[in-house]
Amino acid sequence: MISTQQSPFLNKTGRAADCQTEEEETCEDQYDPENCTHGSEHASTAEANSDSPVTLKILQNWVPKISHYFDKEHYTYAGHQIVIQESIEHFGAVVWPGALALSQYLESNQERFNLKDKKVLEIGAGTGLVSIVACILGAYVTATDLPEVLENLSFNISKNTKDMNTHKPEVRKLVWGEGLSEDFPVSTYRYDFVLASDVVYHHTALEALLATMTYFCQPGTVLLWANKFRFSTDYEFLEKVSNIFDTTLLAEFPESNVKLLKATMRKN
Repeated sequence: MISTQQSPFLNKTGRAADCQTEEEETCEDQYDPENCTHGSEHASTAEANSDSPVTLKILQNWVPKISHYFDKEHYTYAGHQIVIQESIEHFGAVVWPGALALSQYLESNQERFNLKDKKVLEIGAGTGLVSIVACILGAYVTATDLPEVLENLSFNISKNTKDMNTHKPEVRKLVWGEGLSEDFPVSTYRYDFVLASDVVYHHTALEALLATMTYFCQPGTVLLWANKFRFSTDYEFLEKVSNIFDTTLLAEFPESNVKLLKATMRKN
Protein backbone atom coordinates (compact mmCIF):
# COMPACT_ATOMS: atom_id res chain seq x y z
CA MET A 1 0.00 0.00 0.00
CA ILE A 2 1.06 3.62 -0.53
CA SER A 3 1.11 5.57 2.69
CA THR A 4 0.34 9.13 1.65
CA GLN A 5 -2.43 11.63 1.95
CA GLN A 6 -2.92 11.51 -1.78
CA SER A 7 -2.02 8.55 -3.96
CA PRO A 8 0.69 9.35 -6.50
CA PHE A 9 -1.18 7.17 -8.99
CA LEU A 10 -4.08 9.62 -9.37
CA ASN A 11 -4.33 11.23 -12.82
CA LYS A 12 -1.25 9.34 -13.92
CA THR A 13 -2.25 9.43 -17.58
CA GLY A 14 -2.56 13.19 -17.57
CA ARG A 15 0.58 13.64 -15.59
CA ALA A 16 2.58 11.39 -17.86
CA ALA A 17 1.36 13.24 -20.90
CA ASP A 18 2.48 16.53 -19.36
CA CYS A 19 5.92 15.23 -18.50
CA GLN A 20 8.80 16.05 -20.76
CA THR A 21 9.91 13.18 -22.91
CA GLU A 22 13.35 14.62 -23.47
CA GLU A 23 15.54 12.28 -21.42
CA GLU A 24 18.82 14.07 -21.98
CA GLU A 25 18.03 16.79 -19.44
CA THR A 26 20.70 17.97 -17.02
CA CYS A 27 20.79 20.21 -14.00
CA GLU A 28 22.04 23.15 -16.07
CA ASP A 29 18.56 23.42 -17.61
CA GLN A 30 17.26 24.70 -14.30
CA TYR A 31 20.32 26.66 -13.15
CA ASP A 32 19.59 29.95 -11.43
CA PRO A 33 22.82 31.68 -10.36
CA GLU A 34 21.01 33.69 -7.70
CA ASN A 35 19.82 30.52 -5.99
CA CYS A 36 23.03 28.49 -6.23
CA THR A 37 23.48 27.49 -2.61
CA HIS A 38 24.33 24.78 -0.13
CA GLY A 39 21.47 22.36 0.43
CA SER A 40 21.60 22.34 4.24
CA GLU A 41 20.74 26.02 4.32
CA HIS A 42 17.31 25.11 2.94
CA ALA A 43 16.62 21.91 4.83
CA SER A 44 13.48 19.88 4.27
CA THR A 45 10.40 21.29 6.00
CA ALA A 46 9.19 17.77 6.78
CA GLU A 47 9.07 16.84 10.44
CA ALA A 48 11.47 14.06 11.24
CA ASN A 49 8.83 11.50 12.10
CA SER A 50 6.12 12.60 9.70
CA ASP A 51 4.92 10.24 6.98
CA SER A 52 3.25 13.05 5.05
CA PRO A 53 4.97 13.82 1.75
CA VAL A 54 6.52 17.24 1.35
CA THR A 55 6.75 19.37 -1.75
CA LEU A 56 10.30 20.47 -2.47
CA LYS A 57 12.39 22.10 -5.15
CA ILE A 58 15.70 20.64 -6.28
CA LEU A 59 18.21 23.14 -5.00
CA GLN A 60 20.95 24.17 -7.34
CA ASN A 61 23.96 22.68 -5.57
CA TRP A 62 25.68 22.90 -8.92
CA VAL A 63 28.57 25.30 -8.50
CA PRO A 64 29.67 27.30 -11.55
CA LYS A 65 33.41 27.05 -12.04
CA ILE A 66 35.78 27.85 -14.88
CA SER A 67 37.04 24.51 -16.11
CA HIS A 68 39.02 23.25 -19.06
CA TYR A 69 36.76 20.19 -19.12
CA PHE A 70 33.28 20.66 -20.52
CA ASP A 71 32.22 17.28 -19.11
CA LYS A 72 32.81 18.04 -15.42
CA GLU A 73 30.15 19.34 -13.03
CA HIS A 74 30.86 20.77 -9.57
CA TYR A 75 28.48 20.25 -6.65
CA THR A 76 28.53 20.83 -2.91
CA TYR A 77 26.84 18.51 -0.41
CA ALA A 78 27.35 18.17 3.35
CA GLY A 79 30.13 20.73 3.19
CA HIS A 80 32.15 18.90 0.55
CA GLN A 81 32.96 19.90 -2.99
CA ILE A 82 32.15 17.10 -5.42
CA VAL A 83 33.42 17.05 -9.00
CA ILE A 84 31.51 14.74 -11.32
CA GLN A 85 32.82 13.69 -14.71
CA GLU A 86 30.00 12.93 -17.10
CA SER A 87 29.94 11.09 -20.39
CA ILE A 88 27.56 11.54 -23.27
CA GLU A 89 28.18 7.97 -24.38
CA HIS A 90 25.95 6.35 -21.75
CA PHE A 91 22.66 7.39 -20.13
CA GLY A 92 24.13 6.08 -16.87
CA ALA A 93 27.04 8.51 -16.99
CA VAL A 94 24.93 11.66 -16.71
CA VAL A 95 23.61 13.30 -13.53
CA TRP A 96 19.81 13.03 -13.71
CA PRO A 97 17.26 14.96 -11.58
CA GLY A 98 16.51 11.97 -9.34
CA ALA A 99 20.15 11.84 -8.20
CA LEU A 100 20.05 15.52 -7.28
CA ALA A 101 16.77 15.06 -5.40
CA LEU A 102 17.98 12.01 -3.47
CA SER A 103 21.34 13.60 -2.61
CA GLN A 104 19.59 16.71 -1.37
CA TYR A 105 17.11 14.70 0.70
CA LEU A 106 19.79 12.54 2.31
CA GLU A 107 21.76 15.64 3.24
CA SER A 108 18.73 17.41 4.73
CA ASN A 109 17.22 14.43 6.58
CA GLN A 110 20.19 12.89 8.36
CA GLU A 111 18.27 12.46 11.60
CA ARG A 112 15.50 10.54 9.91
CA PHE A 113 17.80 8.45 7.71
CA ASN A 114 21.12 8.20 9.53
CA LEU A 115 23.64 6.60 7.18
CA LYS A 116 26.61 6.71 9.54
CA ASP A 117 28.24 3.26 9.72
CA LYS A 118 25.30 1.77 7.78
CA LYS A 119 25.73 -0.63 4.86
CA VAL A 120 24.41 1.05 1.74
CA LEU A 121 23.96 -0.37 -1.77
CA GLU A 122 23.27 1.88 -4.73
CA ILE A 123 21.84 0.22 -7.82
CA GLY A 124 22.24 2.00 -11.14
CA ALA A 125 24.79 4.32 -9.53
CA GLY A 126 25.62 6.07 -12.82
CA THR A 127 28.05 8.91 -12.16
CA GLY A 128 28.25 7.99 -8.49
CA LEU A 129 26.93 11.27 -7.08
CA VAL A 130 24.47 9.64 -4.65
CA SER A 131 27.05 7.08 -3.53
CA ILE A 132 29.58 9.85 -2.91
CA VAL A 133 27.06 11.77 -0.79
CA ALA A 134 26.23 8.60 1.16
CA CYS A 135 29.95 8.05 1.72
CA ILE A 136 30.35 11.62 2.99
CA LEU A 137 27.50 10.94 5.41
CA GLY A 138 29.44 8.03 6.86
CA ALA A 139 28.06 4.94 5.14
CA TYR A 140 29.79 1.79 3.99
CA VAL A 141 28.89 2.19 0.31
CA THR A 142 28.75 -0.34 -2.51
CA ALA A 143 28.05 1.39 -5.83
CA THR A 144 26.90 -0.83 -8.69
CA ASP A 145 26.09 -0.46 -12.36
CA LEU A 146 26.57 -2.06 -15.77
CA PRO A 147 30.10 -2.97 -16.92
CA GLU A 148 30.28 -0.17 -19.49
CA VAL A 149 29.58 2.46 -16.81
CA LEU A 150 32.03 1.22 -14.17
CA GLU A 151 35.15 3.00 -15.42
CA ASN A 152 33.60 6.46 -15.13
CA LEU A 153 31.78 5.50 -11.92
CA SER A 154 35.00 4.27 -10.31
CA PHE A 155 36.87 7.39 -11.40
CA ASN A 156 34.30 9.73 -9.83
CA ILE A 157 34.03 7.83 -6.57
CA SER A 158 37.79 7.45 -6.17
CA LYS A 159 38.48 11.06 -7.07
CA ASN A 160 35.93 12.43 -4.62
CA THR A 161 36.53 10.15 -1.63
CA LYS A 162 40.28 9.42 -1.63
CA ASP A 163 41.13 12.28 0.73
CA MET A 164 38.11 11.92 3.00
CA ASN A 165 38.15 10.39 6.44
CA THR A 166 35.32 8.00 5.51
CA HIS A 167 34.76 4.30 4.90
CA LYS A 168 36.32 3.32 1.60
CA PRO A 169 33.52 2.75 -0.95
CA GLU A 170 33.36 -0.26 -3.25
CA VAL A 171 32.40 -0.32 -6.92
CA ARG A 172 30.98 -3.53 -8.38
CA LYS A 173 29.29 -4.76 -11.52
CA LEU A 174 25.59 -5.49 -11.23
CA VAL A 175 23.36 -6.46 -14.12
CA TRP A 176 19.79 -6.34 -12.84
CA GLY A 177 18.32 -9.77 -12.32
CA GLU A 178 21.49 -11.65 -13.26
CA GLY A 179 23.71 -13.66 -10.90
CA LEU A 180 22.33 -12.07 -7.77
CA SER A 181 22.60 -15.08 -5.47
CA GLU A 182 26.04 -15.95 -6.85
CA ASP A 183 27.58 -12.48 -6.73
CA PHE A 184 25.69 -11.14 -3.71
CA PRO A 185 24.68 -14.10 -1.52
CA VAL A 186 22.20 -13.04 1.14
CA SER A 187 24.17 -14.85 3.82
CA THR A 188 27.04 -12.40 3.28
CA TYR A 189 25.59 -9.28 1.71
CA ARG A 190 22.88 -7.61 3.75
CA TYR A 191 22.21 -3.90 3.46
CA ASP A 192 20.59 -1.33 5.72
CA PHE A 193 19.71 0.89 2.78
CA VAL A 194 19.27 0.38 -0.96
CA LEU A 195 19.44 3.62 -2.93
CA ALA A 196 18.16 4.13 -6.48
CA SER A 197 17.67 7.24 -8.59
CA ASP A 198 16.18 7.51 -12.06
CA VAL A 199 16.50 3.78 -12.64
CA VAL A 200 13.05 3.69 -14.23
CA TYR A 201 12.75 5.17 -17.69
CA HIS A 202 11.96 3.88 -21.16
CA HIS A 203 13.86 0.57 -21.12
CA THR A 204 13.08 -3.14 -21.23
CA ALA A 205 14.70 -4.23 -17.95
CA LEU A 206 11.92 -3.18 -15.57
CA GLU A 207 11.01 -6.71 -14.52
CA ALA A 208 14.68 -7.43 -13.83
CA LEU A 209 14.93 -4.18 -11.87
CA LEU A 210 11.95 -5.11 -9.72
CA ALA A 211 13.43 -8.55 -9.08
CA THR A 212 16.72 -6.90 -8.06
CA MET A 213 15.00 -4.50 -5.66
CA THR A 214 13.08 -7.40 -4.15
CA TYR A 215 16.22 -9.51 -3.78
CA PHE A 216 18.24 -6.88 -1.93
CA CYS A 217 15.42 -5.55 0.24
CA GLN A 218 15.54 -8.06 3.07
CA PRO A 219 13.52 -7.50 6.28
CA GLY A 220 14.93 -4.38 7.87
CA THR A 221 16.28 -2.92 4.64
CA VAL A 222 15.01 0.51 3.56
CA LEU A 223 14.75 1.28 -0.16
CA LEU A 224 14.98 4.99 -1.01
CA TRP A 225 14.04 5.54 -4.64
CA ALA A 226 13.90 8.90 -6.43
CA ASN A 227 12.68 9.06 -9.99
CA LYS A 228 11.57 11.55 -12.58
CA PHE A 229 8.18 10.34 -13.79
CA ARG A 230 8.02 10.77 -17.55
CA PHE A 231 5.79 8.02 -18.93
CA SER A 232 2.76 5.96 -17.96
CA THR A 233 5.08 2.94 -17.67
CA ASP A 234 6.82 4.70 -14.77
CA TYR A 235 3.54 4.78 -12.84
CA GLU A 236 2.85 1.17 -13.77
CA PHE A 237 6.21 0.21 -12.28
CA LEU A 238 5.35 2.14 -9.13
CA GLU A 239 2.10 0.16 -8.89
CA LYS A 240 4.09 -3.07 -9.03
CA VAL A 241 6.45 -1.84 -6.33
CA SER A 242 3.50 -1.01 -4.09
CA ASN A 243 2.13 -4.53 -4.52
CA ILE A 244 5.32 -5.97 -3.03
CA PHE A 245 6.53 -3.30 -0.60
CA ASP A 246 5.04 -1.04 2.03
CA THR A 247 5.65 2.22 0.24
CA THR A 248 5.60 5.81 1.48
CA LEU A 249 5.86 8.92 -0.66
CA LEU A 250 8.41 11.07 1.18
CA ALA A 251 8.66 14.06 -1.12
CA GLU A 252 7.71 15.45 -4.49
CA PHE A 253 9.65 17.89 -6.64
CA PRO A 254 6.93 19.17 -9.01
CA GLU A 255 9.17 21.39 -11.13
CA SER A 256 11.24 18.34 -12.05
CA ASN A 257 8.44 15.73 -11.93
CA VAL A 258 10.51 13.81 -9.37
CA LYS A 259 9.03 11.65 -6.61
CA LEU A 260 11.04 10.25 -3.72
CA LEU A 261 9.72 7.11 -2.08
CA LYS A 262 10.62 4.89 0.85
CA ALA A 263 9.85 1.17 0.55
CA THR A 264 10.26 -1.72 2.96
CA MET A 265 9.50 -5.39 2.49
CA ARG A 266 5.93 -6.13 3.48
CA LYS A 267 5.53 -8.36 6.51
CA ASN A 268 3.59 -11.55 5.82
